Amino acid sequence: MAKRIAFIGLGNMGGGMAANLVAKGFKVEAFDLDAAALERAKLAGCTAHTSINAALQGVDAVVTMLPNGTIVHNVFDNDVFKWAPAGALLIDCSTIDVATARDVITQATAKGHQMVDAPVSGGIAAANAGTLTFMVGGTDAAFAAAQPILAAMGSAVIHAGGEGAGQAAKICNNMLLGATMVATSEAFAMAEKLGLDLQTFYNISSKASGQSWSMTSYCPVAGVGPKTPADNDYQGGFATALMLKDLRLAMAAATDAGADVPMGRRAAELYEAFASAGNAGLDFSAIIKTMRG
Repeated sequence: MAKRIAFIGLGNMGGGMAANLVAKGFKVEAFDLDAAALERAKLAGCTAHTSINAALQGVDAVVTMLPNGTIVHNVFDNDVFKWAPAGALLIDCSTIDVATARDVITQATAKGHQMVDAPVSGGIAAANAGTLTFMVGGTDAAFAAAQPILAAMGSAVIHAGGEGAGQAAKICNNMLLGATMVATSEAFAMAEKLGLDLQTFYNISSKASGQSWSMTSYCPVAGVGPKTPADNDYQGGFATALMLKDLRLAMAAATDAGADVPMGRRAAELYEAFASAGNAGLDFSAIIKTMRG
């Protein structure tokens, strides 16, 4: 099993993921352009490097957690494929478009690497706690090789199918999440305007046919249900900008696939407007502000 891992991309998600690899006994060679992120990784037990080249030397596997498909392509084309040891296992945990994921994996395979796309669900808290869900695309052999590394960072590692299937599962899941959060928010906003006590409405609907994860695990109303970003003025959690990024990916994929997604498209429009109004940094459940007017 791979024991020495290069981890590239130590942002809000990657930092916690790298720290969990260290906690599970892996030696992590860390790289990020941000000096503060590198320092946090060092404090978590990673070896910090100021160049990707240095981080990639002699590793058994490479894990990347990067902002978008263009950056993923650039990092693999210009760095990983040049400097990673022959035969090193490659794992990309970024959320990107399916076409890019498949293209990078095709290149990796041609160069003798096993590779999977393994986007995550769970957010910053799950990244820090090591309870992420990984949706993994790749061959059976590549999945088997990646599974022990991913299991060190998550509580569920699911093989979604071939190359790019992890990304496909992620954007379908987050399109569903975005749409259900909109529906949950408008239901609470309407209940409020009808004079219902919101805790009472929660007690009823969370046990009835309207129940959803957006309600019972991530309620958009402060003081109702488990503690969520709503209880912290919508700070932290999963930023609106990130939800919008995923919805844009979903809309592009729907167009490519010829899929009819009217609810997903409306959710994307609402989040586009909400982010443009200066709310991109708020948790995505703050969309209830739109419904409340």
